[in-house]
Amino acid sequence: MGQLNDFNCIDSFVIKKAAEQFGTPLYLYDEQTITDKCACLSAMPSAYGLTVRYAMKANSTKALLKIIGALGLKFDASSMNEVRRAVAAGISYGDVMLTTQEAPLGKEMSALRDMMKRGLKYNVCSLLQLHNIGDFVAENKIDLSMRFHPGVGSGASATRNTGDKYSCFGVHLSDMDQALGFAEAKGLIFDMVHVHIGSGADPEIWRSNIDLELGVIEKYFPSARTVSFGGGLLEARMPGEKPADIQKLGFYAKEKIEQFYSRTKRKLMMEIEPGNFVLANAGFIVTKVVDKKKTGADGLNFLVLDGGMDLNARPVFYAARHPFYVISEEGGLISSEFDKENDNDFNAVLVGTCCESGDSQCLNEDGLNTPRPLGEPKIGDYVAIGGAGAYCGTMSPMNYNSHLQAPEVLYTRGGELKEIRKRQSFNQLISNEV
Repeated sequence: MGQLNDFNCIDSFVIKKAAEQFGTPLYLYDEQTITDKCACLSAMPSAYGLTVRYAMKANSTKALLKIIGALGLKFDASSMNEVRRAVAAGISYGDVMLTTQEAPLGKEMSALRDMMKRGLKYNVCSLLQLHNIGDFVAENKIDLSMRFHPGVGSGASATRNTGDKYSCFGVHLSDMDQALGFAEAKGLIFDMVHVHIGSGADPEIWRSNIDLELGVIEKYFPSARTVSFGGGLLEARMPGEKPADIQKLGFYAKEKIEQFYSRTKRKLMMEIEPGNFVLANAGFIVTKVVDKKKTGADGLNFLVLDGGMDLNARPVFYAARHPFYVISEEGGLISSEFDKENDNDFNAVLVGTCCESGDSQCLNEDGLNTPRPLGEPKIGDYVAIGGAGAYCGTMSPMNYNSHLQAPEVLYTRGGELKEIRKRQSFNQLISNEV
């Protein structure tokens, strides 16, 4: 049996074939899973229309952006370079919104103005950003969006909460009168309002954010025609975890937007901006076991893989857990954490080859290595790390210890393996050094 889980079409023999063809370590993505996730999101109930924007920070590889754009999603960029990457993938400026901590000046301000003339939606996130862009926007009669800071948030960890007082994303409600006073004096219009409370947000708090945001729009934004509830939709990576119920959240938002219309006679379009939900379970990191160690009779078993935190830093950043699949050199599935009948009696910690104690895929919230049960591999067998399609390739310290950026491979809906990012060469690693 080679099936890894119920999330996607990739099985152990696809893992083996990809490893043989492109070498390890590598990232492997399943196109069918991406297609299914985009369809699920696009079918989310809405009152007066829905736009789904993919959060590019989750994974910005060109081939994946092309797939997602062809499926009808638009895009949320977190930097001007992400906007440039979207355009390089054939996406129009009019399909991209920029929500950033950057406050560009000089050449970058000139570039931002050019992007906005070409249709880029600018989501104002600070008073300084608003002041810097105000005259240009007034002169060119361009409508803006505003991200406001709600003062409450939720995330799968403290570092993924983007809405409470410990984070600084958006214009805080205490600054709203100042921001809107400036906008009124300049004749600026906010036709969209946005809030993002965190990644992996509790669905109950996500629902309460809907209520809060609609109340802010009713009080402060008479010209708003679109409400964005942000992303952070909870996804399940591990056995036993439950993802956010997209239909249920959609029906709740639909009901609240219809109630808003009953009170105000204003019909609001709805937007969401998932990233993790689209790609997390579409991706694997494929590694090879290169060594086995043990720290004494009362110590731990360690499996040393040829890829670790340089491919997936989420465990060291967040104590995040990813499912492990042990696969023989011949392609047979030795163990999967989704196989309840599998007797995984070998407990081990999976580490990479970085000279760093945090280079582990098995860290708990205290930063300590916590062994996981799995089938015991031989040196040369493969370990696939699941749930790695989002916030792995884009977020990891890939060149730490001068390790090379791993290639990315797409398993197409037609059953082909296509390289969509080549392995970095050593010359590329040092090319900018002078």
